[in-house]
Amino acid sequence: MHGYQLTFFTQQGRTHGMLSIAEWLLREAREIGIKGATVAAAQGGYGRDGRYHSTRFFELGEQPVEVTMAVGPEQATQLFARIGEEDLRIFYMKIPVEFGITGEDPE
Repeated sequence: MHGYQLTFFTQQGRTHGMLSIAEWLLREAREIGIKGATVAAAQGGYGRDGRYHSTRFFELGEQPVEVTMAVGPEQATQLFARIGEEDLRIFYMKIPVEFGITGEDPE
């Protein structure tokens, strides 16, 4: 299948409503029908503001988090529409990819 790898970059402490941004993205992806997504916590990094964000012993809120998923073109459009409806600002990468599961017949 051809589509996109979407990777969203946020911080553990960023929220939308009662959910972290990462949890919100996972919920929306599932509702759209995206079959899987991965959340990965990073050791550290800096954003466009130039500030270094990392995990600290007492404060996990600034820990960088990545949410990655492989999606079809229609799913990508739906997810970005939902993000736009909620007026969220999330840095992302959208990379064209081929994806599938080994050992299964192609569609």
